[in-house]
Amino acid sequence: MVSPGEDRSGPHSILYLLLVGVLLFIFLVGIRGLSTGFELLGRDLLEAFFSATENPFVGLIVGILATTLVQSSSVTTSMIVALCAAPENPLPIANAVPMVMGANIGTTVTNTLVSLAHMGRRTEFLRAFSTATCHDFFNFLAVLVLLPLELTTGLLSRAAAAAADLLHGVGGMEYHSPLKAVLKQAFSPVLSGVESLTEAQMARAGLVLAISAVLIVVALLTVVKVMRALVHTRLESSLRRVVGRNAALSMVVGMVITIMVQSSSITTALLVPLAGAGLITLRQAFPITLGANIGTTVTALLASLAVAGGNAHLGVEIGLVHLFFNLTGILIIYPYEPIRRLPLRASMNLARMAVRSRIWALVYVGGLFYALPAVCIFISRLFG
Repeated sequence: MVSPGEDRSGPHSILYLLLVGVLLFIFLVGIRGLSTGFELLGRDLLEAFFSATENPFVGLIVGILATTLVQSSSVTTSMIVALCAAPENPLPIANAVPMVMGANIGTTVTNTLVSLAHMGRRTEFLRAFSTATCHDFFNFLAVLVLLPLELTTGLLSRAAAAAADLLHGVGGMEYHSPLKAVLKQAFSPVLSGVESLTEAQMARAGLVLAISAVLIVVALLTVVKVMRALVHTRLESSLRRVVGRNAALSMVVGMVITIMVQSSSITTALLVPLAGAGLITLRQAFPITLGANIGTTVTALLASLAVAGGNAHLGVEIGLVHLFFNLTGILIIYPYEPIRRLPLRASMNLARMAVRSRIWALVYVGGLFYALPAVCIFISRLFG
């Protein structure tokens, strides 16, 4: 791997970009494989899962826990896209929306974990932990406002359905595009290999899903590492240049960096040591994290290009729901100073508690992102 300070211009950069292209293709092949695996899995097992996620709270918790375990909302939302676009018995959009919202919360654990590295220095830790957790509290607030609104009015899913209808047949979202045929051909050797191993349909489905999940996780995580190695120093310099300017520019930079590296976690995690060192303030970092929230939705939209069949439009819809959720959350929360202060104050108060007793930081991370979701899912299965 190239060190952060090494020159990456010329042929070196071209090779990196070609590698990124290959990895994104592997990612799309994995999404195509998930659709095939869900089709093989059968109606009964999928219906059992879907009935559990009919409870929006359970769906939210599933999204949080899945994302914290794989350390990537991109992986979670991509799999949700594949579930929604499954050729047979697709995951209902109503079930998927809370899961996407949960993924938005779960992805913030990475930068919170990064902030724990500053625990040895009180002032640094105060700045780093508050900057990390303001992302958490913004997403909590967005869910508290938009999940009840979605459940009562269907605002996000209706808007996404209307937008998907407008996009149908436009550019890459043509559902009969050559891309899908290429992806099908690329995955066919894997499917043939699985079929030669076993005749049991459930075993085939399990193997196909496992291989597809591995392709997705490995491809996305490798893309993140490659892009970080390619542009890491430029990311920090870009962030430093926009700090202190207008919030809209900061959001755009956060969005663009996240699209480039395919990970909101990298964008937000870069802010934490800068804040810990006192180079940026909590208020300056906040709009950059919101831009990262928008940028991370590109992965789900990209995944929706890989799904095929009569339910492909549902994959596009849930990808758009993810985008509209983040955009609407920003429009509701950020423009109004009294509301905008809420996540900032909450994160600062929590940071002060964590500085006084570091156990609060560990309880917050372990309890909120791992223990609480696991307990909630266990209870729902026990009494469901």
